Parts: sequence; C-alpha cells; structure tokens
Amino acid sequence: MLELEGVETYYGKVQALKGISIKVEDKSIVTLLGANGAGKSTTLRTISGLIPSRRGTIRFRDEPIEAESPERIVKKGISHVPEGRDLFFDLTVDENLAMGAYTRKDRTEIEHNLSRVYAFFPVLQNRRNQYAGTLSGGEQQMLAIGRALMSNPRLILLDEPSLGLAPLMVKEIFRIIQEINREGTAILLVEQNAHMALQVARYGYVLETGRIVLQNRSELLLEDQHIKEKYLGTRK
Repeated sequence: MLELEGVETYYGKVQALKGISIKVEDKSIVTLLGANGAGKSTTLRTISGLIPSRRGTIRFRDEPIEAESPERIVKKGISHVPEGRDLFFDLTVDENLAMGAYTRKDRTEIEHNLSRVYAFFPVLQNRRNQYAGTLSGGEQQMLAIGRALMSNPRLILLDEPSLGLAPLMVKEIFRIIQEINREGTAILLVEQNAHMALQVARYGYVLETGRIVLQNRSELLLEDQHIKEKYLGTRK
C-alpha cells in the first residue's frame, strides 16, 4: 500500500532522514521505533506532505505522492494523527470530527463514518457537544483518532498515541487501534512504548539518527537482544 524508497528530508541544512526505505502492506500495522530525534515523526510528516522530501520516492497504492500537497494526500486516503493531537480546543467534539471530513462532499457516507467513530468511541458520543479542551487526555486521543477516521482513510499515520496517558487508557487505545485495523485500515505507528507497539504490529523498523538500522517481523524484534536492551529495558 505504501512504499518509501531512499527518502531524504531536511530541516534547512540539517538532514533529518538519510535515505530511508519502508513498506506498509495493505491492512497491516507497521511500527517505527527509535529514540527521540531519530526521525520517526519526521517520517510521518514527510509522508503526509507536511515536510517536503528532497530525494527519494513515496508511493501510495502504486502512485507517487512525494510532490503532492497535504490536502491531496488526505483525499488519496492517508490520515495523520500527530503527536500532541492538535485538536481545536474551542470547538466541540462534533465540530472537531466534522473538520476531519472537510475534504469530502458525500453527506450520507460522512454520517456513516460519524456513526462508525461513535461506535469505536462511545464516550465521545456522550460528550459530542462538549468542548475538546475540556476532555481528558485519553478522550482527546480518541477524538484525534476519530477525526482521522472521518476522512475515510485507507492508511492512518499514528504518532505517539500513548503519550501522557495512564496505563489502563493506553491498553484501551491500543485495543481500539487493533479493532480499526481489523476492519481493514492499515496503520503506520510511531510509539515510544516499544513493547506495546511490537505486540500489535506485524512488522517493525528501528530508526537511529535518520537511518533504518534494523527491521524484521515484530515477533523477531521482540526477541532481538539489541531491541531488548535499548527499547524494552531488559538484559541478558
């Protein structure tokens, strides 16, 4: 579904991505692991068109998208849930979800998507007229994911969904991520909780200073000694 090949991205003169190549198969969950500053969020922002790549190709469903605008990329079927959520705090839950469908005109399908979001997140339906800024951290994360679903994506780029959440809420968010995936939406997941990410993902990539240094099926990465010591906090 998604393939990056030799992608290089810069912030001014500073190179953030140094020729990375990754793949996301249809209806799969793939995770990007790495320390802060490794290039994980930059990868997602490059895919969604928020930061232009300088070299390399990005193909989505066999079409190049590296030169497309963020709006066009959303229309093609990619949604981005950014780190920090970036909600409209002075808008209601309903209004935030409506913003997720801003590229669409199909009213009947939009209503269908809204019902689907509320089926995933019943707590949001109970708060649909409440301002986003008054929600708990977990509810805000649910709203950010729900807003991404309103564009009816084939692929969701999900950046640090567990950040700042209590352990029970983290489990709930990851349960919902798996449920969304089971319904057919592919997910590219950036997550500091490496153990949780590898448990739900099919495949994983490890970034260090803008380069892919390790990749494998998730169950094998869970057993890799480098991963255990550096990201899972376990040693021999």
